[in-house]
Amino acid sequence: MALRGEAGIGKTELLKYLAGRSPGCRVVRATGIESEMELSYAGLHQLIAPLLGGIGRLPEPQRNALSAAFGLSDGEMPSRFHVGLATLGLLADAAASQPLICLVDDVQWLDRASAQTLEFVARRLLAESVLLVFAVREPTPGPLLTGIAELHVGALADADSRTLLDSIMPGRLDRSIRDRVIAEARGNPLALLELPRGLTPAELAGGFVTPDANPLPSQIEEGFRRRIHALPADAQRFLFTAAAEAVGDLSVLRRAAERLGIAMDPTASIAESSGLIGIDTHVRFRHPLVRSAAYRATELHERRLIHQALADATDARLNPDSRAWHLAHASTGPDESVAAELVVSAGRAQARGGVAAAAAFLTRAAELTPDPAQRAVRALAAAEAKFQAGAFDEALELAGAAELVALDDLDSARLTLLRGRIMSVARSSSAGLPFLLDAARRLQPLDPGLARDTFRDAIHAAVTAGGLTAVEPELAEAVLAAPGPAGTVPGARLLDGVARTVAEGYDAGAPIVLAALADFRTDGVRSTDEELGWLPIACRAAHETWDFESWSVLSARLVDAARESGALSVLPLALLLRLSNRSFTGDLPDADSLGAEAVAVGEATGAGILSPYVELFLEPWRGNEAATRRAIDALRNDLFLRGQPKVLTDTYWAAAVLYNGLGRYREAYEAARRGSEHPDELGLSTQAMVELVEASAHLGRSADAAGAVRSISDMARTAGTDWAIGTAARVRALVTGGSAADDFYREAIDRLDRAGVRMELARVQLNYGEWLHRQGRRMDARAQLGRAHELFSRTGAAAFAERARVELEATGFTVHRRSTAMREPLTTQEAHVARLAADGLTNPQIGARLFISPHTVDWHLRKVYSKLGIKSRRELPTTLADVSA
Repeated sequence: MALRGEAGIGKTELLKYLAGRSPGCRVVRATGIESEMELSYAGLHQLIAPLLGGIGRLPEPQRNALSAAFGLSDGEMPSRFHVGLATLGLLADAAASQPLICLVDDVQWLDRASAQTLEFVARRLLAESVLLVFAVREPTPGPLLTGIAELHVGALADADSRTLLDSIMPGRLDRSIRDRVIAEARGNPLALLELPRGLTPAELAGGFVTPDANPLPSQIEEGFRRRIHALPADAQRFLFTAAAEAVGDLSVLRRAAERLGIAMDPTASIAESSGLIGIDTHVRFRHPLVRSAAYRATELHERRLIHQALADATDARLNPDSRAWHLAHASTGPDESVAAELVVSAGRAQARGGVAAAAAFLTRAAELTPDPAQRAVRALAAAEAKFQAGAFDEALELAGAAELVALDDLDSARLTLLRGRIMSVARSSSAGLPFLLDAARRLQPLDPGLARDTFRDAIHAAVTAGGLTAVEPELAEAVLAAPGPAGTVPGARLLDGVARTVAEGYDAGAPIVLAALADFRTDGVRSTDEELGWLPIACRAAHETWDFESWSVLSARLVDAARESGALSVLPLALLLRLSNRSFTGDLPDADSLGAEAVAVGEATGAGILSPYVELFLEPWRGNEAATRRAIDALRNDLFLRGQPKVLTDTYWAAAVLYNGLGRYREAYEAARRGSEHPDELGLSTQAMVELVEASAHLGRSADAAGAVRSISDMARTAGTDWAIGTAARVRALVTGGSAADDFYREAIDRLDRAGVRMELARVQLNYGEWLHRQGRRMDARAQLGRAHELFSRTGAAAFAERARVELEATGFTVHRRSTAMREPLTTQEAHVARLAADGLTNPQIGARLFISPHTVDWHLRKVYSKLGIKSRRELPTTLADVSA
């Protein structure tokens, strides 16, 4: 639940009210602090620090990620989503013994990593006894907590406003002043409490004051500032110091006060008696606006003195990063020693997964660096960190600052590469390609490995956006001209093959690609990072060269690498590549599980376009017209995908599969014709040609498919794989008569069975059975149609199964439909959980896969057992097989 409203509207008081009226519940709290916004996981640590006693019960990857994020242990940069799963697990574990209430105030000031983690957790609380309530100040600068239930906290009515105002100032206000205060407060409770406190007795009596035109939060903050300035000088200084020390650590404040010559105990008592702060083990401000008012009320010279005192009071061994941050704010000009400390702090933040914090440290380090050349290098490092943190505008600004100084050739090329990556992500792949190409060429003599990776990224971006037709000849020629170990390194050989396919044609490039894929399949690559970088383009290349074995092996390896490393930027693409592969094998249930995981990742990361792609690859096989059309419309109307040729190819292919399955061949023909208009794209454009041949054959227009048959046959001769040769035999059978057709059908069945492309095998058996029936060979037709119907039914390809059933019954054979006991259907999530459990995954493993807690997995499974009439997960494989059949 998210409470939304303007500053002072009562969100914090509602949180306090909830905490005070929750008997039997454990309550944990966190508050976003503006000065901590750059410190990754600071807010999350506030919230779950009291629960860290349960960290040992988390799975090891999650435990290690959370420990690294909080600096409790050294280790590699943690996956943000492992941290999210760890947080979810920790909350669920704490709630197992006592209901848990988590209250998070001022979410708009949480550091980005904490906000994303808590949003991730909030979306996945289902069966746990956990209540997570956020308070968010409106307006916010961008989307925050989207998709979470909201309560907008509105203004008080005038009558309630008068009651509140009278309760604090009964009988003291002139009626006209009361009316003015109520009008200016606009029903804001904090404004009603604070605005009158800044008025003099004369103003209270007669209203001789100029109306304030500032926005209401500014007026409230100004009221707090006046109250601060009314305190004795030392009390003011103590408040300024507390405002600069974000954590409110009393021991640090005491040491800083001594350095500033403040008598701590009496001064703290005076400050606390003002009602602006509360003191226990930490100093807490009454309201975030009090903190911001105190900090902004401090003169720059005084603020530097306070930060220096806080730096001196901070233990350099226990909290070096806070000390470096205070030193940076205490600096009056360039200071290499402080800049160097900030660079070290950036490295520690990066290791903890704090990309935003690292970017902040590096940005300030660049500002404090006296040497212009070193300053430019650090500005470039800061720009790269800002890019990783998703702050593209700030990254470009820092890149511009780095560009003002003459960089060496390597750093200059890195700067161009950064611009290309920013443009590709923030705008479009076509906008980034010129920068990536320029960077790759310049990097070639300086860092061949980085140059090769840059060429790879450029080609992959182009292929993703528009297939091989989007790879410009200039880019292909540049790859071919670049020296490198093409004969020994699989990645270099793969790039060479793709580039030759573009520059010289399929016959020239495909054999090189196939050799590279064999190297990837047998030898692999040296590291997870290389797998994540190279396997996406390798899987696409495998599809385009009809290498089904490599596509199957490498897509499985890519998904495993992305899961294990927590690389959620790669995992969605990996899942889609694997999902489409599984759909060709006819394993739609496994594809469903992959799709569920992809959608879960999409919900967690905000990549909502994943759901339409999942439907696009699965629903046409099932003959689900409504879902297929929904996916097609979503992709064609998406703001960033609209009009892209490859999106049109993909969606027309899906429509062609759908309508061929439904037996609506005119619609299938038209969709397939449009989907195969760009044959150089390969991939689904080639598959659309296959659909075109089938639709043409059923319409008696085989001559219209002659070009498609020729193209597929030519590719099959070059590729030489069972999938390619089997498909070529199938399309030739569809447009051929007599005994030659019989031979082609038999060859197609043999080759596709050997390749493991079971969905295509069933389709050629359906085509062969239909042809045999037309030839009057009813018994032979029944055999082929029966096999096709069985496989389509088992995989869930309902429309094709119905085609096979109708044709089978036309031969005089009665198809006995399996009768099953009436059962309540499983929900999509229940079906996915059941499938994973049937595959042998444990509850924690299922939870990690679907981004839910093990407790929620158990809750889903109990519902699955009840609906299916079984008692344990041991019965799931057999029962699910019966249900799907």
